[in-house]
Amino acid sequence: MNKKAFIFDLDGVIVDTAKYHYLAWQKIAGELGIEFTPEHNEELKGVSRVRSLDIILNLGKIDASQQDKDRWLLQKNEDYLGYLVHMDESEILPGVLPVLQYLKEQDQGIALGSASKNARPILEKVNIISYFDAIVDGNDVTLAKPDPEVFIKAASLLGIAAEKAIVFEDSVAGIQAANIAGMTSIGIGEEAILHEAQYHFPDFTPIESGFIDMLIRK
Repeated sequence: MNKKAFIFDLDGVIVDTAKYHYLAWQKIAGELGIEFTPEHNEELKGVSRVRSLDIILNLGKIDASQQDKDRWLLQKNEDYLGYLVHMDESEILPGVLPVLQYLKEQDQGIALGSASKNARPILEKVNIISYFDAIVDGNDVTLAKPDPEVFIKAASLLGIAAEKAIVFEDSVAGIQAANIAGMTSIGIGEEAILHEAQYHFPDFTPIESGFIDMLIRK
């Protein structure tokens, strides 16, 4: 068996928690008098909470103290966690479960590689944590994507070399991180945005077992 490491980002790949991030950030931005649109939110994909706040403050040309920043970061996370309370299996994005099930049947290594510090509770909420042999999230890394630290750690935990790893990502920074690590990158989302990915799908529904088999044989 040619064992590979299949590494999944979380937000926008397995579940659409991006919408909850957007609502929480939009609330902060609104309180600061900053217009924050879905287009602005694209810039925050795969970006840490601290960096995301800096991007929003720059939009409003606001110079804030560290004390204010810390308060807003805490508020954002509390608002975000409030949305997560109501998550269940229905939040899993289309086509994800069949891919996870097929990889499990083929005895492939499955890992999560996410910047989210809430990855484990989210996976438990949607009842799929048992599929993952390794989880690396924002609590386990110090460098944000496009640095490949999160993916390299995930492959290492599975005991698989980087060049035998396959990454599913919906952010430009995540695709770049996978490419930098020498991993196979698969973009999930808009091709125009994720054009640096080696393969591309709008979501998981078109991904068939034959494609997975090809990745395993590579």
